[in-house]
Amino acid sequence: MEKHAQIDIEGKSHHSFADQKFGAPVYADETGAVPGESFATGDSTYAHIQRFVGRFGVEQRGIERVPEDERTDSNLQKVGTMWLSANMVVSSFAIGALAIPVFALGFVDALLTIIFVNLLAITPVCFFSTFGPRFGLRQMVLSRFYFGHYGVKLIAIFNILACVGWSSVNVIVGAQLINAVNSDVPGYAGIIIIAVCTLLITCFGYKIVHVYEFYSWIPSFIVFMIVLGQFAHSGDFINIPMGVGKSEIGSVLSFAASVFGFGTGWTSYAADYTVYQPAKTSRARVFLWTFLGLAPTLIFVEALGLAIATTYQFPPDNVDLAAFVGNVYTQGYNSAGIGGLLGAVVIPPFGRFGQFCLVVLALSIVANNCPNIYSLALSLQVLARITQAVPRFIWTFLGTIAYCAIAIPGYSHFESVLENFMLLIGYWLAIYEGVSITDHVLFKRGFSGYDVSIYNKPGELPPGVAAICAFLFGVLGAVMGMAQVWFIGPIGKRIGNPEFGGDVGFELAFAFSAVAYVVFRTIEKRIAGR
Repeated sequence: MEKHAQIDIEGKSHHSFADQKFGAPVYADETGAVPGESFATGDSTYAHIQRFVGRFGVEQRGIERVPEDERTDSNLQKVGTMWLSANMVVSSFAIGALAIPVFALGFVDALLTIIFVNLLAITPVCFFSTFGPRFGLRQMVLSRFYFGHYGVKLIAIFNILACVGWSSVNVIVGAQLINAVNSDVPGYAGIIIIAVCTLLITCFGYKIVHVYEFYSWIPSFIVFMIVLGQFAHSGDFINIPMGVGKSEIGSVLSFAASVFGFGTGWTSYAADYTVYQPAKTSRARVFLWTFLGLAPTLIFVEALGLAIATTYQFPPDNVDLAAFVGNVYTQGYNSAGIGGLLGAVVIPPFGRFGQFCLVVLALSIVANNCPNIYSLALSLQVLARITQAVPRFIWTFLGTIAYCAIAIPGYSHFESVLENFMLLIGYWLAIYEGVSITDHVLFKRGFSGYDVSIYNKPGELPPGVAAICAFLFGVLGAVMGMAQVWFIGPIGKRIGNPEFGGDVGFELAFAFSAVAYVVFRTIEKRIAGR
């Protein structure tokens, strides 16, 4: 059991809790673990704020390491339901539905892509979730062991962009669903409703986020089962045959990139939601519960979206696109996107109850955005000492304002631009995984290679030059292999139809960064000795 300093009634200790320059508490023991009571100790503005919010149960801890004796949340089911709820949402449904109208795939090939790519995508999430109990550190702080104290700031910036960007995209989708049900509710109102609900949960922190996610999957699951039952009863499913040739290869790879990016997107948050688990918690059990929360959920919801999307009709070659109407599902998708597609399933047979189902799915975005906004605050604290001295809940509030400020104008003007941009920067996750997993396996050689006591000591952590250089090589790989609306790389263009290409950006980003890291890190260790 770790030993941390005892605090006397005056707010001082053997390791001194005198206020730092920016008001945050100093580290309390030789491993850098900070006792929970230290956040409200002292006469600084920071301490006064923390004491006040602590009365209401707001989590006071930010990126500071959790002492072993405060890691008491032994309920591993919460780890599973955390990811179960975060993915039992309309955003997952939308990923599966892309297979038909966007990538023109058949049912079987798209289904196989969903199954196998998701199993690959979630593996890093499950893996890094096991680090939380062992070290009591958040994911971005753990990343200092690979990218160094200063290099990790670049990673944190990408994570911040991802958190804010995807929160904006998600909340727009939810607001569109609400607007589809009741056109009297303007887009900005729907965005604010979902954002405020998310803020109320994430503001209170780790425990309340887990409590909400423990139950929030239930109504969403019931609605999805209603959608499944009604669609199966309708008999409208079409078993679209699998394509062949280069175009098929390109379409499968591009759809796989979308599926992989969505599933692996939780990697940069993974350890954030297990840091209060006991240090001796079985890593295998943490991995398993994370897997059970992610894999069945993503596969089920994305496959449901795929199945319903098989009803989508492409206009015949001899029919003018503007004049083409199509069936009720096609009309719904063309007029209101995923909301229209879902509405075509449940509103005609169920009427107002079908509309209620859509509202439930719109509010499921709250569960999807909770990890984004909670982890956003932690990533902001990693940037500098002054940002760490700002209490986590304040960053949560400011982050909410930021993504609302993007989503409200984006609702009417640049939603597609915003979504394409988010897909474009998503390749950074493959680079992050290429560096961190390679370092863990080849250089740290497992968990025994980490000295947790140096996590906040820049002079003892890796310099980070090797990781940043490898990151740049990963960017090169992503650019070479991507096939996005804005750009198709030279390698991506050679796969499938040259007009659309085939996306191998994730694969090349991972490979380029991993190989480059082996070379650069070997040199860095010889020169720097750490």
